[in-house]
Amino acid sequence: MTMMFWYGHDVSGWGWFAMSAGMILFWALIITLGALLYRALARPGGSEPLVSSPPTGPAPTPEQLLAERFARGEIDEDEYRRRLNVLRGGYGPQLTKN
Repeated sequence: MTMMFWYGHDVSGWGWFAMSAGMILFWALIITLGALLYRALARPGGSEPLVSSPPTGPAPTPEQLLAERFARGEIDEDEYRRRLNVLRGGYGPQLTKN
């Protein structure tokens, strides 16, 4: 008589699939929360500010900024030399009116 109580209450194939997927999602959530908690607590300076502060070192000179633009390929050599000449007190090519 006790066998009849359990009859028809087995888990079908979809039940096993749903249970397995649920366990995978559960453990993925637990591991993700643990990793996020670890990252939040392991920061050396606490939480980072939302807006980054400017660098504390000396500001780059205009010549250094121009050299960086040339190195990145933003300007060509002619434009680099012309602007460098202007920065150093020289004047660019003179335009004459006819």
